[in-house]
Amino acid sequence: MRVVTIVTLLLFCKAAELLRASPGSARSRAHHGRAGGSRRGSNPVKRYAPGLPCEVYTYIHEKYLDCQERKLVYVLPDWPEDLLHMLLARNKIRILNNNMFSKFKKLKSLDLQQNEISKVESEAFFGLNKLTTLLLQHNQIKVLTEEAFIYTPFLSYLRLYDNPWHCSCELETLISMLQIPRNRNLGNYAKCESPPELKNKKLRQVQSEQLCNEEKNEQLDPKPQVSGRPPVIKPEVDSTLCHNYVFPTQTLDCKSKELKKVPSNIPPDIVKLDLSYNKIHQLRPKEFEDVHELRKLNLSSNGIEFIDPAAFVGLTHLEELDLSNNSLQNFDYGVLEDLYFLKLLWLSDNPWRCDYNIHYLYYWLKHHYNVHAHGLECKTPEEYKGWFVGKYIRSYYEECPKDKLPAYPETFDQDPEDDEWEKLHRDHTAKKQSVRIIIVG
Repeated sequence: MRVVTIVTLLLFCKAAELLRASPGSARSRAHHGRAGGSRRGSNPVKRYAPGLPCEVYTYIHEKYLDCQERKLVYVLPDWPEDLLHMLLARNKIRILNNNMFSKFKKLKSLDLQQNEISKVESEAFFGLNKLTTLLLQHNQIKVLTEEAFIYTPFLSYLRLYDNPWHCSCELETLISMLQIPRNRNLGNYAKCESPPELKNKKLRQVQSEQLCNEEKNEQLDPKPQVSGRPPVIKPEVDSTLCHNYVFPTQTLDCKSKELKKVPSNIPPDIVKLDLSYNKIHQLRPKEFEDVHELRKLNLSSNGIEFIDPAAFVGLTHLEELDLSNNSLQNFDYGVLEDLYFLKLLWLSDNPWRCDYNIHYLYYWLKHHYNVHAHGLECKTPEEYKGWFVGKYIRSYYEECPKDKLPAYPETFDQDPEDDEWEKLHRDHTAKKQSVRIIIVG
């Protein structure tokens, strides 16, 4: 038995030696060794390209570039070419050069508002065949011709307001383009800054033929030039202190700007306006008259004490109004009459005073049952503190408890003359009501 075991072990050892000595095994080991050596010897250097100075993101399957407030003066060469929306607001761009955006052939919207643009070359928008929205408001453009828009055949929204437009013959082609009926959303609110006789007149309302005639008259009768730079007159409260966002919703963010009044030059196409955490103590008449597209208005945390009945005139499309955390005690009659499509109304954290003056607000809400109001709770007087205003209104019309009615005597001492007058009055009444019956035999 031992001999058999020893022989078996010898056979196994011999087989193992043959396997180790086989050519295939040697090649395999050699190949394995080279591969392992290659892995050990390789030490690749990983190079990272510097990140873009702007944010690139995708929203609803569309690619955006957000380069707002980066102090840019030109378009950077390493931006992705497949962008659909480009946000370049609040930078330092002064000139739009030819072919500046030519490689962004898929671009749909271009936001250049609140820069320092004073010149737009004729081929600045070359290659933007798919552009539909172009925002150039709040810049320093005085002259622009129709030629610049030849390369944007699908342009349907163009914002040009708050530029110092010089309404002269050079502007004739642009004005003619804006006045074409199908271009109803191009440059709606842009106004002339000069000459003085056309100041504040909308470009769409200027007669293009008149421009060149006036220029000829000026050449015939030149006026002496006035040296020095004219003073810049700014509105009392300037909306350029606020942040203007275009996507996903046209928003003007004036939150925590120490404003004491509502800005007087709010862009007319704003959809959402945030004026919260300021120091606006009252709303004057027609504060938002020109902001026809406004849907959401936040006036919370201002300390508002009074709202003029005409403050919200023009806000016929407003859907949400936040008046929470102010100092309101009631609404004057008529404050809410223009808010036809209001859906949400925040009223909490106001010192609502439950007296007769609160009735208008309550009955307006009751009549407009589709408006969801939050936080209408009595704070004064003390006897109604903590009550919902609806409960107070119901108690206002409740019948006084009988035990609190004043007790009057059932009989009164009456003057004899009064008794006689009452007797005569009863007799006279009886005679008027008597019926005479005549029997004919």
